[in-house]
Amino acid sequence: MPACPALLIAAPASGQGKTTVTAALARLHARQGRRVTVFKCGPDFLDPQIHAVASGRPCQNLDLGMCGEADARWRLAAAAGDSDLILVEGVMGLFDGTPSAADIAERFAIPVMALIDAGAMAQTFGAVAHGLASYRPGLPFAGVLANRVGSPRHTEMLRASLPTGMGWFGALPKSADSLPERHLGLLQAAEIDDLEARLDKLADALAASADVDLPAPVVFAEATPPTVPPLLNGKRIAIARDAAYGFIYPANLQTLAALGAELRFFSPVAGESLPDCDAVWLPGGYPELHAEALSANAALWSALDAHVNVGKPLLAECGGMMSLFEEIVDKTGTSHRFAGLLPGRAVMQPRLTALGTQFVDLPEGTVAGHTFHYSRSETPLAPLYRARTADGRAGEAVYRRQRLTASYVHLYFPSAPQATAALFSN
Repeated sequence: MPACPALLIAAPASGQGKTTVTAALARLHARQGRRVTVFKCGPDFLDPQIHAVASGRPCQNLDLGMCGEADARWRLAAAAGDSDLILVEGVMGLFDGTPSAADIAERFAIPVMALIDAGAMAQTFGAVAHGLASYRPGLPFAGVLANRVGSPRHTEMLRASLPTGMGWFGALPKSADSLPERHLGLLQAAEIDDLEARLDKLADALAASADVDLPAPVVFAEATPPTVPPLLNGKRIAIARDAAYGFIYPANLQTLAALGAELRFFSPVAGESLPDCDAVWLPGGYPELHAEALSANAALWSALDAHVNVGKPLLAECGGMMSLFEEIVDKTGTSHRFAGLLPGRAVMQPRLTALGTQFVDLPEGTVAGHTFHYSRSETPLAPLYRARTADGRAGEAVYRRQRLTASYVHLYFPSAPQATAALFSN
């Protein structure tokens, strides 16, 4: 069975610095010539982009709800076979959600390093650490790392507060260094001009103040990837990929390639039109932030309309779907003209409007996915289907126009490769 040093970086809550520390650890070990594979708990798109740059390798998602245990098991086994270190960034707080980061740690026996923001606490640090370590018997808890520490004296207070025998990974000082954010979370990696320098600086700070030895090896059960038939052999799929359309699971691209598809990427923001193709995928992202450039790309919208009118497949997810409406209204209330392939408009909202795992029962098959958006759609178009939540409630609307499929749900293609192939087939 494959074995590899592994660590799951968790915290009591969001905003403690998990992504920053995970990326710093990945960068530090990668600079030492180690092959580092990073996973992200949950369906996040943004953190994995940072980790891919930090480690120099693709970062994939582990989510027992959306991806499933079998998917997680074989991806971890594959990583253990070709990595010197596996890092897993948790999601929200350690025990938050169903399933949670703790569920993944326990299911796969991955030791947990709890990252605790100690900037506004002293001895209570020990109580928080004790609670995280003991709340669930059987959790493989390795120890704690203090973040945003004020001084060496502060560090000693924190360490002395820990229960006897608890592991101590060290402390990171308060710093202005952080990764920039917007409403959906971190900026996309390609939008941070000095990302490489930031990662190196974070890795240096970690090396100077924390224990960065390799953790103990974890034995992962043997698991082989599922067999994917080449149902898209010879098919050319055009995929929008740029600052406006960047929400792409690496596993989705791997699935399309395993199905035999030829992937052709293009940038709507850069003014590129539609490549010669048999099907199109418009992923989610931030079209509202690039409305001026996208509105000006009339050739693309005309080509997509013609593509749909001749019966060719188009999958539009979240921001991709928003782009197909007649207009998008941004957060300032300004309206921007868009593709017009679907009647109505998408309107940005001040608060999150939907979040969670959803399952889409299409004629092609049932596909798992996730929804997370700050806009609402206003359209006279009646949904052909509705997704459903994990507990059976009605979820996002799914619209169909010929072979155009559009919804707010980001689909996870490995959950149903044959249904995915059918979505991209005539």
